[in-house]
Amino acid sequence: MATKHVNVTATMGESFLIETKVGKHELILDQPEQAGGTDQGPNPLEYFFVSLAGCVASIARIKAKQDKVNLRSMTVNVSGDLNPAGLLGKPTDDRTGFDTINIAVTMDADLSQEEKQQFIDDVCERCPVHENIKHMTTVSHTTE
Repeated sequence: MATKHVNVTATMGESFLIETKVGKHELILDQPEQAGGTDQGPNPLEYFFVSLAGCVASIARIKAKQDKVNLRSMTVNVSGDLNPAGLLGKPTDDRTGFDTINIAVTMDADLSQEEKQQFIDDVCERCPVHENIKHMTTVSHTTE
């Protein structure tokens, strides 16, 4: 199968408001007012969790169709805690990112609780966002 290339462009002016282009879609990111933003959109950490929740749900739909499972509905809740000191440039012994990320799934499907757990385990193994968080991925950065 051919490699899939994903590209996102984000542009920020003089405020925290960030406009992104993703294919034919435009998304807005911002910071809450108490952090100096105008709260016109989710912040990057929230979009990070949106991406994970959306990927888990999408892969679940693919797997349900492949396995002929009647998946009537699903709710994916992603949560985590981090110490903001690092991102604010303050000294800390904590990592800058999340210590743990929790995914809680509720689904309406014709599966036992044990089968639902195995289904979600399989989904998370197939989810690229989950995999990129779980395993180290090389990230490079440059300036032009």
